[in-house]
Amino acid sequence: MVNLGDEFPNFKADTTVGPIHFHEWLGNAWGILFSHPSDFTPVCTTELGRVLKLAPDFAARNVKVIALSCDSVSSHHAWVADIKSFSGDNTEGFPYPIIADESRSLAVQLGMLDPLEKDCHGLPLTCRAVFLVDPNKKLRMSILYPATSGRNFDEILRIIDSIQLTENHKVATPVDWKQGGTCMVLPTLSSEEADKLFPKGVTITKVPSGKEYIRMTPQP
Repeated sequence: MVNLGDEFPNFKADTTVGPIHFHEWLGNAWGILFSHPSDFTPVCTTELGRVLKLAPDFAARNVKVIALSCDSVSSHHAWVADIKSFSGDNTEGFPYPIIADESRSLAVQLGMLDPLEKDCHGLPLTCRAVFLVDPNKKLRMSILYPATSGRNFDEILRIIDSIQLTENHKVATPVDWKQGGTCMVLPTLSSEEADKLFPKGVTITKVPSGKEYIRMTPQP
């Protein structure tokens, strides 16, 4: 298992674009590694198809995307045609690689196996995991979904926006925040520091405790 803030493993893997070393492949970009239970399955096809359509949105955020399952590279290549057809994509190629973790070694290392989902041989399949890795190769976010629940990749983009924003500004993003929405001033900042950092103004919400910790400001 990898905890938030830990260096993400520099694993070697076979993929649809050939062998990679993860850190070299990532370079100076952010990275999303997401696993799916199996090729040629309905929910997984919708998910990888959605990521296919969102490829320009990830690229605009300097995020590289890579998928993973326990299927072979040849299986991935064959399945890509179905993903593209389902998504109505007529372009050449495929915008992101898919890892073949047939030995399940990477799935075990990253805690991605779902004991409730097994293949025809009784071996556990990968769950729907999502990892966000920053350019310093640190894990910044992880989410695990069960096999029966497809992911919301608009939410993944929202989390990326939040983390990239708060990387550069002393704010936090409140519940249901979206790009361009009001942010919260970090409680570690004094009033004087907040006034200097946020020239658009800071609004304090009064609460029964009398503590002035709910401070809002327009997105920097």
